[in-house]
Order: sequence, then structure tokens, then C-alpha cells
Amino acid sequence: MTDSQNKPLTYRDAGVDIEAGNALVDAIGPMAKATARSGVMGGLGGFGALFDLKAAGYDDPVLVSGTDGVGTKLMLAFATGHHNTIGIDLVAMCANDVLAQGAEPLFFLDYFATGKLEAGVAEQVVSGIAEGCRQAGCALIGGETAEMPGMYPPGHYDLAGFVVGAVNRDRMLPRHDAMHAGDVLIGLTSSGPHSNGYSLIRKVVERAGVDLAAPCSFASGTWGEVLLSPTRLYSKPVLPLIKAGLVKGLAHITGGGLTENAPRMCPAHLAPSIDYEAWSPPAIFDWLATEGGIEDTEMRRTFNLGIGMVLAVDKTDADHVLESLRAAGEIPTLIGELAAS
Repeated sequence: MTDSQNKPLTYRDAGVDIEAGNALVDAIGPMAKATARSGVMGGLGGFGALFDLKAAGYDDPVLVSGTDGVGTKLMLAFATGHHNTIGIDLVAMCANDVLAQGAEPLFFLDYFATGKLEAGVAEQVVSGIAEGCRQAGCALIGGETAEMPGMYPPGHYDLAGFVVGAVNRDRMLPRHDAMHAGDVLIGLTSSGPHSNGYSLIRKVVERAGVDLAAPCSFASGTWGEVLLSPTRLYSKPVLPLIKAGLVKGLAHITGGGLTENAPRMCPAHLAPSIDYEAWSPPAIFDWLATEGGIEDTEMRRTFNLGIGMVLAVDKTDADHVLESLRAAGEIPTLIGELAAS
């Protein structure tokens, strides 16, 4: 055997840098601490994360959990080197889902996997996760960083997120027994495609020969920055309305668009009747439809078209709900009503 074959092997020789992992944990600590909220017990470093529901103010809670990723939007982060907002997407895709059940997002855990930890990249991603948690009002209570040589191409990583929320039993959504024809549908604006339809978006970008570093033709910033606009979080403006009993149903508009997601909050005898002329979609959707030659039906079942969350409320409560949402900084739009199916 050669001298190199006789040399004792270390984990670093196999491609895993324990010191780099420890340094990342140290960097994450202050970010996680900044998201602390009532109910959090202890800090990072334990084998499990602890949360006290009683301290969070719940007396008859139902736990609501969700998990998701960011999908192929990650490929744009890799291509542009912009990693600081993709974590917001991760939190939003999970937190908005549990909100649709009426739940307040309480705590979040992330899973970051890569072939080799690259200086600064993981920190950027986690900083976005912490910002998403801040916007959602939940705590970044733990997570896992996995360095797995050979599993991912250089410069690539994958993300998954896990959120736990809670709702008092009498405020769970949807409230099918309270829904009836004539209930109003209120849409909350999206920032763009959010985190859905990016396989098609990337196909259109490729066909159009877009330079991601060049200025965007319809918005401020580069094409890469515009396409990476982070998913909006809706818990802070919507939770007070849920707790006041003013919301009968919520739909988070993700993959499948309004066509498939809005009906998910409805009982069998009702269906959403949406007026697609009630709002003007952001310019990116017109660009995608034109450059990709995408038909209206395909656009509607792939993208949110500018509506990220839909609320079903009683017609008599609509003005009050609209006023509350505007006061919270939202731009709500009446987009339709529930009708007999």
C-alpha cells in the first residue's frame, strides 16, 4: 500500500467539514434568537425543540402542521447567486398553508442539504428563513444542515421547511356549516408567481433568451431579481379577522392557481365564482403569456395571476373586512362570490 493509502482518513477527507458546520450553527444562532416569540422554550442545540402552547395563549388548541419546499425556483437562485430571499419563500409556502386552516404559525424548522457547504451561501439562505419567520410571526426553533458529498452538483442545495401552527377549536377553517351562496370572495395581492410554476417560467425565460443579469423590461431591477421576488406572507393581516370570527374560508393560491385552490375551501354544494376581470395581474403574467404563447386556461391553472390568498366572508361583513385589511397594509379586491355548484 502507498503512503497515501496508509494515511488515516478523516471526515473532511470524505468531503464533510465538521468545523464549517459548527461555524454555520454559530452564525444561525443570533438569527434564530431574533425570531423568538411567546411559547418558545430553550434554544438551539437540543435533540428536539420545545414549545409551550399554554404560554402562547391557547386554551383549546388544535395543532396544524405543514411542510413544503421551494421547487425549481431554486434554480434561479443558483443561476444568479442571489440566495437571501429564497428562505422567505420556504417559510411562506408552509405558513400560508396552515393559515388557510385558521392556524397561527407558531414555529418553523428547516432542512438545508448540499454537497459542500459554501461560505456565505447557507447563511444567506437562513437569513431569509429568519426574515420569513419574522413576517409570519413564528419562531425559527430548529433545523438541520446536511453536507452530503456527491449528492448535489457544485453550487446546488435543496430546502425543505416544516411549520406547526395552532388554532382554537372554535376558529378552525373552513367553516362549511356557515358558508352559503352569496358569500363574498376577497383576494389579497401576490408579489408575482410566488413559488409556483417555475418549471414553466424557466422554459419561457430560456425561449425568450433572457439574460438574468440584465434590467427587466417591465419592472425595476434585473430579470433575476424580479423573478426571485419572494412569496408574500398573510398571517399578520388575516389572523385578527379569523380570531374575530369574520372569515369562513381561506384558500392559499399555490400550484393549480385559482382554478384548483379556491374550490378546496368550499363544501360540496358550493363553488367559487371568480371574476377574472376584477383585478389587473402584475405585468410578469402578461409577459409570460405573451412570450410563452400560454393560453388563458393554462395560465389560470398554473399561476396565481396576482392573487395569493382568497378569503370567503359574509356579504354583511365585507366592508369591515376590507377596511381592516387596508388598515393592515393590504390591497384587497372583491373577486367574486360563492355560488351553488
